[in-house]
Amino acid sequence: MLRRLHTEQPESFAFTPANQAWAEAQITKYPEGRQASAVIPLLWRAQEQEGWVTKPAIEAIADMLGMAYIRVLEVASFYFMFQLQPVGSVAHIQICGTLSCMICGAEDLMEVCKDKIAPTPHTLSADGKFSWEEVECLGACTNAPMAQIGKDYYEDMTAEGFAQLLDDLAAGKVPAPGPMNGRFSSEPLSGLSSLKEYDSGHTKYNASAQLATDIGDTVKRIDGTEVPLTTPWVGKDGTVAGRSPGKAQPPKAPETPKPAAKQAEEAKKAAPKKAKPAAKPAPVAAEVEETAPETLGAAREGGADDLKKIKGVGPKLEQTLNELGFYHYDQIAKWTGAESAWVDNRLKFKGRIERDGWIEQAKTLAEGGETAFSKKVDKGGVY
Repeated sequence: MLRRLHTEQPESFAFTPANQAWAEAQITKYPEGRQASAVIPLLWRAQEQEGWVTKPAIEAIADMLGMAYIRVLEVASFYFMFQLQPVGSVAHIQICGTLSCMICGAEDLMEVCKDKIAPTPHTLSADGKFSWEEVECLGACTNAPMAQIGKDYYEDMTAEGFAQLLDDLAAGKVPAPGPMNGRFSSEPLSGLSSLKEYDSGHTKYNASAQLATDIGDTVKRIDGTEVPLTTPWVGKDGTVAGRSPGKAQPPKAPETPKPAAKQAEEAKKAAPKKAKPAAKPAPVAAEVEETAPETLGAAREGGADDLKKIKGVGPKLEQTLNELGFYHYDQIAKWTGAESAWVDNRLKFKGRIERDGWIEQAKTLAEGGETAFSKKVDKGGVY
């Protein structure tokens, strides 16, 4: 599955003071020069803080760890535990869709999600409180169908019970996790056939569900206030084993060795050079001139075209284009190079016109044709 960063991104990211202290403490766990090993816990902490992993968060973490941005993006996009798009402010619902759950009614749970949250996965509900997705096996097959909500499992669910659970979450309640049909854990539905003398007796719920209920943090995101931050590997004098004395700080990134070709080039530049006849200066390339395209004050009769069918144009960019006076495919299809430069300098995300081929796509769509991307939009699987 291709995973990309969301089209709309916040301007910046910064850990809260508590999470910043936590992140710096995690970095000190690793030997000097190995701080990149902390990338997964730092990405997870950023997701707990924001709800999802944003591009500014990836860049901030890369800077903290001395890593190239692309390396951190590779980690975030590889592991499905990282959400690369906004999620519900209350909860992100993960419905298990593998064999046992599917046989036992996972499809009914997904229909509830489509009805009460959004018709498609990874889409926020109208009130912004929920989002959902289908995931692979979560390992609770005996208690199928089930879903992971926040940190905990909700098992043995019915469509009716799941719908009520979502209503309770929306109302600010935190339903107890675990089996929803009265089972203590994963004993047979027909009752115990062995170990009948076993007394589960000391708690109302099984160990995992009981702890989650006692703490009450099923859908609460970690924010650094849960338990005191401890760093037992750091001495009282601030010394980390195997490092120089002084205040424990995240180790600096090792300098990346330069390629041999680069070293040779620098050595060549540093060597004494023979005097050469003065050469004429190379002509400076002229900047691309801008020309304002023809715009409209409003969409023509029949309404504006869906510019989001052009790859690279999301809801925000479509709004910007409309505000600039572009509502139809044929307008974009007619842009010259100078006109494209005019538009490009007024977009928040520069370079997309040429990179994503807006003009070529617009020509196809203006003529009534389809592109591979516009077909995905028509199927409802993009925005």
